Amino acid sequence: MQFIGERINGMFKDIREAILNKDPEPVRYWAKRQYERYAAFLDVNTGLTVEAKDQSAVMEWLVKTAQEAVDLPCCIDSTNPDAIEAGLAVHKGKALINSTTADQWKMDTFMSMATKYGAAIIGLAMNERGVPKSAADRTALAMELVVNADANGIPMEDLYIDPLVLPANVGQEHGPEVLGALRQIKMLADPSPRTTMGLSNISQRCANRRLLNRTFLIMSMAAGLDSAIVDLDDDELIDAVAAANILLNKDIYCDSFTRTFRQR
Repeated sequence: MQFIGERINGMFKDIREAILNKDPEPVRYWAKRQYERYAAFLDVNTGLTVEAKDQSAVMEWLVKTAQEAVDLPCCIDSTNPDAIEAGLAVHKGKALINSTTADQWKMDTFMSMATKYGAAIIGLAMNERGVPKSAADRTALAMELVVNADANGIPMEDLYIDPLVLPANVGQEHGPEVLGALRQIKMLADPSPRTTMGLSNISQRCANRRLLNRTFLIMSMAAGLDSAIVDLDDDELIDAVAAANILLNKDIYCDSFTRTFRQR
């Protein structure tokens, strides 16, 4: 399980204020904090803080500031192609683009960008008609992402497909369909594409958010989830993943498996 730290996002008040004031300290703090708590990538998102014309400069600043603080790759997160490319242009190492939908113009734009910069990319199992309800429809869109990635020379280990979770309080029926889609996505190619999700979406505006997040993450791991954008301040989530790795036979059992997972 690869953790993608969710916290450097303009949707959070402290990061929004950091962007507006060009204050690097909150960005550095969360970069270091998430690095220490086992992040493989730092999700970096301008949020809704700035107008579209300013997003490229803000993304460049966020990526530089985060990577000056820690030696981690960024998951460059925006719907704005110019902002994505601005982040890629200053990024050190292999970045992860977040994201393209299965709309052809978006795949053409973002997948060619991934090829140009040698980046991995997240593909969302949705198109202009929205998020499908069924596992089969999600998988059909995932297949379009696989075909287009292959056409752009993107290896399957660099394609992360997100079947898209919806909040449990408004889309409860989608949960089992997401799990079904995760299983089916793993059969679309050999080697198979990777899978990911924005985990916190499952609990938006719900009670007991961390409990819902942890539970769905472990269910998704059993269905084939490889990575997730998560709240790394949740110690119980990290321990649950350590336990799931044992129970899914991904790690060798020892009595100190939680400590061993954290040390690794």
